[in-house]
Amino acid sequence: MALTRRQFIRISGIGAGSAIAAAHLSSAAWGSPADAIPDPRTDGERVVPTFCEMCFWKCGVLAHVRNGRVTKLVGNPAHPLSRGKLCPRGVGGTGLLYDPDRLKKPLMRRDKRGSQSFEEVSWDAALNRVAEEMQTIQRRYGPEAFALFSHGFGGSWFKAIMKGYGTPNVTAPSYAQCRGARETGFTLTYGAPVGSPEAVDMRAARVITFIGSHLGENMHNTQVQDLSAAVRNGARIIVVDPRFSVVAGKADHWLPIRPGTDIALLLAWMHVIVSEGLYDHEYVAQYTSGFDALRRHLRDKTPEWAFTETGIRPEEIVETARVIAGGRPASLVHPGRRANWYGDDTQRARAVACLAALLGSWGRTGGYLFPAKLSVPKVPAPAAKPMPDAVDMLPDQIYPFADHTLAHGIRNASIPGTAEYDIHGWMIYGTNLLHAIPQPKKTLAALQALDFVVAIDILPAEITGWADVVLPECTYLERWDDIHAPAYREPYAAIRQPVVPPLHESKPGWWIATELGKRLGLQDYCYWGDSAEKYVARRIEAAGYNFADVRKSGVIHGKRQPVTIEEGVEPEFATPSGKIEFESQQMADAGLDPLPTYRPPKDPPPGMLRLLIGRSPVHTFGRSTNNRVLGEIQAKNEIWINSKTARELGFDNGELVALTNQDGARVGPVALRATERLRHDCVFTVHGFGHTAQGLHFGNHRGIADTDLMTRSVIDPAMGATAFNVNFVQLERWSA
Repeated sequence: MALTRRQFIRISGIGAGSAIAAAHLSSAAWGSPADAIPDPRTDGERVVPTFCEMCFWKCGVLAHVRNGRVTKLVGNPAHPLSRGKLCPRGVGGTGLLYDPDRLKKPLMRRDKRGSQSFEEVSWDAALNRVAEEMQTIQRRYGPEAFALFSHGFGGSWFKAIMKGYGTPNVTAPSYAQCRGARETGFTLTYGAPVGSPEAVDMRAARVITFIGSHLGENMHNTQVQDLSAAVRNGARIIVVDPRFSVVAGKADHWLPIRPGTDIALLLAWMHVIVSEGLYDHEYVAQYTSGFDALRRHLRDKTPEWAFTETGIRPEEIVETARVIAGGRPASLVHPGRRANWYGDDTQRARAVACLAALLGSWGRTGGYLFPAKLSVPKVPAPAAKPMPDAVDMLPDQIYPFADHTLAHGIRNASIPGTAEYDIHGWMIYGTNLLHAIPQPKKTLAALQALDFVVAIDILPAEITGWADVVLPECTYLERWDDIHAPAYREPYAAIRQPVVPPLHESKPGWWIATELGKRLGLQDYCYWGDSAEKYVARRIEAAGYNFADVRKSGVIHGKRQPVTIEEGVEPEFATPSGKIEFESQQMADAGLDPLPTYRPPKDPPPGMLRLLIGRSPVHTFGRSTNNRVLGEIQAKNEIWINSKTARELGFDNGELVALTNQDGARVGPVALRATERLRHDCVFTVHGFGHTAQGLHFGNHRGIADTDLMTRSVIDPAMGATAFNVNFVQLERWSA
């Protein structure tokens, strides 16, 4: 379907304009005048560079400070990820810093877990209690009975403590729910993951294909800028999505695919490209193995076959396949993010990787780049203590390509009698597990069974209400963290430094970890010593840079390195064959399909619609939905439904409805949005709303929590990803 090209929304415009408008809130909205943010049009007396953590993209920020208050946040032009611009979330960071609901002092439970009954205590009392409980668990059950859940850059301090404590059970929900299956699929094919930030060359691409990627709503600043440049340069855009997303509005072709059938479309595209000889013959001959097996595998994967599965007309499949091949090698099939949907996600990632190999785009201009990394020496740290296997690696739970501990495995093992050994204690850093893991009833059952729970957070999210001790961390604008030096298209390193002192009695993560390490006798594992600032300075100076200069700029630029085959890089593939592997013997040896294989998804039960979720350009999961600046722009979610389906069911646009899933879980009220931008067999909502935590006074009971409807998930057999686009709902008019 050809669409009219529209000018891509400029990231700087939506960010600055919306945030400035949102900032003019009355002091009543903030609890007191002291909490209110200053006028964001005010330049600072000081401008301090740091990097953002309103999401996990880590853009460079210049923070303006006047009279000891942060007035505005703008992009750092010197930083490769921001290039002088911030997304709405980044601009709205002052809403987190001055949130009146912030955790202000350490809290200790005074009643049964989940009762929300806490007492403010001193830091000494709180840390002493945490250390005592951790030592008790270590003594009674072994250190492996304690687990760390972590999400966020500051989690590195606590991971170091866990290495000294002796537990292998360190996990992040994002692995099984965001990039895990994608990275596994690409590693099996190329011997390397895509990485984060993804080293994709959208600016130079002639064709860009998005499969279920909500870029522009999942607001990855750099890539939105690159996509804007590609559109201006005339790149052709293909979007495969059941929903007409923001990026679909910039597309030449929108393919509203039947959910769960992406692999069928990918195979049909490859069928056309191979049968018509449109692939990169030289690249395939030089760098790949298993092409003949792939060719045989594709013989019956015709566009006509795929039409019956996907709902995409054969002529559209042929046309878009030719467009994709016509742009090669500068034809980028975007790898996506939060790419765990239906339980076949490693295989879908393998299919994307195989298509990219046919196009010759891995390691080529306009495709996937070979990222470069700036070397910043690390401070020596003790080796981790000898540890048993992580608890989720059990005979009936072995996922052969899982290279991280699985969060749902830790959660399940915390319910007594369900694993080889039980987990008895949790430390939770920066992740609201009740909204972050499917099957929240299981999470609650685990929380109720644990001996001890400590939560380290900035806001009183739902999970803090289930902790025994709550430790208030300060925001990214008030603390030092480690150096960020990722592999990227250009080598760089950035520092996070305090812009203003910590508010209330909140403390930086490195300090909390240090004080806990002292109490546990693990000082040697606090490799940063008595000051994160001094630690960062040592690393920078060891790399040959002046620390004072870096504090002024916020970023170090390394020497430009070749990143493509055209620039002379000789690719190396860490696969068994030493080549790109269309056919994976590793998968075959694990009892899995060695070539990407399509299996039809389950149909909805009668009268039900598939529940799909996505992102908002102004919010990051549920982390920002209590933010009064960003909440002024979007304060709640809606439930999207196809207009014709709404009429057939007797619903009017804007009316309040309730949703009940296939297992009887019910949420509501939520406003219904009837739209032509969605297939007839789905509903869609933005994730992260519907908070019930009593301390979140702004975000409380706004919209619905989609996680409450995620009572089922399908586990990817290759690496254990949790897929939750497998839940179905029916709608009814709201009644309390």
